[in-house]
This record gives sequence, structure tokens and C-alpha cells, in this order.
Amino acid sequence: MTSKPEITQLNDAISVSPQLQLDDVAALAAAGFRSIICNRPDEETGDHPRSDAVAEAAEKAGLRFAYVPAVSGAITGRDGEKMAATLAAVPAPALAYCRSGARSTKLAEMARAASGESLSPSGGGGRFDVVIVGGGSAGIATAASMLKRNRKISLAIIDPADDHYYQPGWTMVGGGAFSAEFTHRKEKDLIPSGAQWIKSAATSFDPENNAVMTTDGQEIRYDVLIVCPGIKLDWAAIDGLPETLGKNGVTSNYRFDLAPYTYRLVKDMSHGTALFTQPPMPIKCAGAPQKAMYLSCSKWERAGVLGNIDVQFHNTGPVLFGVQEYVPALMEYIERYDAHLNLESRLVAVDGPGKIATFEQKRGEQTERVEVAFDMIHVVPPQMAPDFIRSSPLAAESGFVDVDPATLRHAKYANIFALGDACSAPNAKTMAAVRKQAPVVAVNALAALDGRPPVADYDGYGSCPLTVERGKVVLAEFGYGGKLLPSFPNWLIDGTRPSRLSWLLKDTILPPVYWHGMLKGREWMVKPHRIDAQ
Repeated sequence: MTSKPEITQLNDAISVSPQLQLDDVAALAAAGFRSIICNRPDEETGDHPRSDAVAEAAEKAGLRFAYVPAVSGAITGRDGEKMAATLAAVPAPALAYCRSGARSTKLAEMARAASGESLSPSGGGGRFDVVIVGGGSAGIATAASMLKRNRKISLAIIDPADDHYYQPGWTMVGGGAFSAEFTHRKEKDLIPSGAQWIKSAATSFDPENNAVMTTDGQEIRYDVLIVCPGIKLDWAAIDGLPETLGKNGVTSNYRFDLAPYTYRLVKDMSHGTALFTQPPMPIKCAGAPQKAMYLSCSKWERAGVLGNIDVQFHNTGPVLFGVQEYVPALMEYIERYDAHLNLESRLVAVDGPGKIATFEQKRGEQTERVEVAFDMIHVVPPQMAPDFIRSSPLAAESGFVDVDPATLRHAKYANIFALGDACSAPNAKTMAAVRKQAPVVAVNALAALDGRPPVADYDGYGSCPLTVERGKVVLAEFGYGGKLLPSFPNWLIDGTRPSRLSWLLKDTILPPVYWHGMLKGREWMVKPHRIDAQ
């Protein structure tokens, strides 16, 4: 069996990869690509599928195909113009490939230049006081917090994405409470004033020389580096999953385009078997896998069909939720919805057309494979640090950026910080954690610019609003070691019990707090805790 090519996303319109094989084409269609561009000449030495064979496979998969060959080491301006014309003509997102992916990357950059769009306003690189790798919630919030404190610093954000998402809202999309578009904004509208957006992807780090390299060949230098590129969703780790996502009753709220499909499946289901899965830790928002189940069951309960549906929750871990104080309330809903709880049960394969899920289940000292038929399955993929982080000198043994859990400063490099899903701190990977981490990193990074040690610390705070039914939430708030860290007095919100007020927080209050508070550097209820404070 051939290994799958490593795909690198340059932006939302174009990704690149090494040589494709014919059996990769259907998987690309399932992954959401709409076009394939071949940049490798047919006559080039090597045992690779010729363009007409890939074109035929693309047509069968419903994809557009374009042949834009370029000779390695002899790429011309005309090649870039042809690539620009092709990208303008084929539907996005497109996947361009050559022998190694390098030619396709170069041609994509030339195409952008030919069309008058540069990956970076600085041209071929530059030096900044602060460089932030990642323009998601962590990167934008930290940049905004730093610039609010010091407008004179030069600050760059490296990120290739055109789009930005409020990902906690995808659970609500899957539950029918939000529209998908409610969770979406354009990245260009969120870059803080005073920050320079380098629209490229980081590929490697040279911390000894204070430099970051990007896919388009730029070398960006820094005095202080902040790393927050998020987490990698490893869909391919579950055999058969990429090919069947978004059809055959297979869905996931962990993707913007699939969350609406979740609700469609739930709304249309009146009987059968519904499976909900949770992979090994760490994952972002550890409560999200069961939130999907609770909101689905709430919908079926209100429709009067819950009794006709076999609901199963398969959790790779040994407990329902990692903080014991919240488990009793959750178990009440497990019993209310008559959901079958399967602990230490890991999803390893999905046969979409056959509607069979295969689990590895621990039975004492033995592990056995069990096949379960389904009508609907909500899958949460295994997750890990991004590849370029895991292979970098910044990585801890876990693969995530090695940081001190309190200061979020790198364990070896005093001018490097990390936060969000990509850092090694043992907190829950949630948006609420990022909201608390960003001001801490902001003030500590500014201190590092002045040659001073960290001045603020992070207590591991994370929040998981567990949507146990439509209109009620168990508001789990906790820090390092599972210590409860409630934001509100117990008489107002008892986080260990379901609450309508907590639903109001999740449904109405938190989205504008995110868009208009956190991403603007407004630190409501998350002012950084000073290390010297008593």
C-alpha cells in the first residue's frame, strides 16, 4: 500500500504535495478539493502516473484537472503566468503537485506575484520585534494585547489562511443553534492595526539565529517569537475515514463544512443507531465529542423519536470527563438519554458505504476489535502537534512546543513563547484557555523584549460549556490538576449543575466577547496575574 502524500496548504485556494498516485485522487475529492493541477512533465524521469491517467481519475471523482508542466531548475516567468491563469480558471480549493512539491510551491508564489498579490508586504523576508506564527484565535488575541500595550513595536503575524473561524460555535451549528456562516469572518478584517500580515505558512525554525522560514522561501527574523499555529487533525489515522466524511452518515463538528451535515443527519433521523466517538487525548475541547451527542439526543427527545434510536458513546479514555466534579450531572444525562457508554473503546476504521465502524476495545488485559453497524456516526479525529512543530527544535517529547506551564516561555529559548493548542502546557485545549493565556504571553513577551524575565503566570484555566440539552449547559471551569476555577459565584451559576444562564452565556454572550473583545485585545475577566502579586 502506498503512503499518502504530505499536503501543505499555502492558503485556502491552493495546497501543494509531492507526486500523487491514482488512488489518492478519490481521497482528495473526499477531503474537499475541487481541482488538481499537475506541474510535473510527463516525460520527466520516474515511474509516476502520466497526466492523462490522473486526469481520467480526477474526472471520475468529479474534480477538474489541469496540466501545467514546468521543468525543475528551469522555471520561467511564463510558467508563473500559466499557473496564474490556471488558478483563476479552476474551482478552488486546488491541489498542485510535482515530484517533491517544491516546483508547485514556487509556481503558486509566482502566480500570486503575476496577479499582483504578494505573500508578504515585506517582500522576501524582514526583521521584527515580535513574530507570531499562527493567525488563529491565539495569534490575533496576543497581537492585539501587545499592540494595545505598546504601539511602537514592530509585529508580524505569519498565517496563510484567508478565513477565520469561531470554532466553539461548530458544536452549536451541529446542534441547529447557529448557522455555519455565523462562525466565519475574513482574516484580513481581524488582523490588528499595527500588525503586518505575512500571508504564508511557517515551515521551520532556526532559534539559534532567531529566524522562521516560510513555504515561499522567506526568512523572517525576530527578537521575540510567539508560536501558536493550532493543532493537527489527523483524519487519515482512522482507516477509511477521509473517503467517507460528509456522506454515508459520517460527520464531524470538528470541520466547518461538516457541522451543518451533522444537524441534517440528526434532524432526518427517526430510528437506527447513532455513534459518537472520542479519540485519545490531547484534543481541542475535550467535551465537544459528548456535546454533539447531548444536543443530538435533546433534538430526538423533543421530536419524540429518542426511544427508537440506539445511542452509543465510544470514548478511548477510561472516564467520561477528566474532572470528577462534573461527572454526576453528565451521567444523569447519559441515563436520561439511555446512551450506552463505552469506555476504552477507540475508533480505528470506518466503512462508510457498508456503514460499519470498527473499534478496538479494552477487555481486562486484552484488546479486541469490534464491528458496530451505524446509521449515523459523529467522529472526532486523533490530534497532534503540526508536523513542522513536531520536527522542530522547539518540540517537547510530546511533539508540542516545550513551555513552562506557568509563564508559557520556552524551556530552552528565553525569547520564545507558545500558547493555544500547539503548546505543551497540560491545560485543557479550549478557547477559554487561549483567552486567559493571551494576556499572559503578551506581557511576558514585552518583558522579554526589554531583557526582563516573565512578569505574569497562567493557572491552567480552561472552560468547557457542556451543552447537555437545548437550553442548558454544565459550565465546567477548571485549571491545572483539575482545580475548580469558577468565574461566577455559586448562587449565580453552579457550574456542576445544568443551567439556563450558562446556556445564555454560550449562546448569546461568548460569541461577541470573542469577536469584539478577545480578538481586539479587550481583556474582560482575564487580566494577567502578576507573579509578584500577593
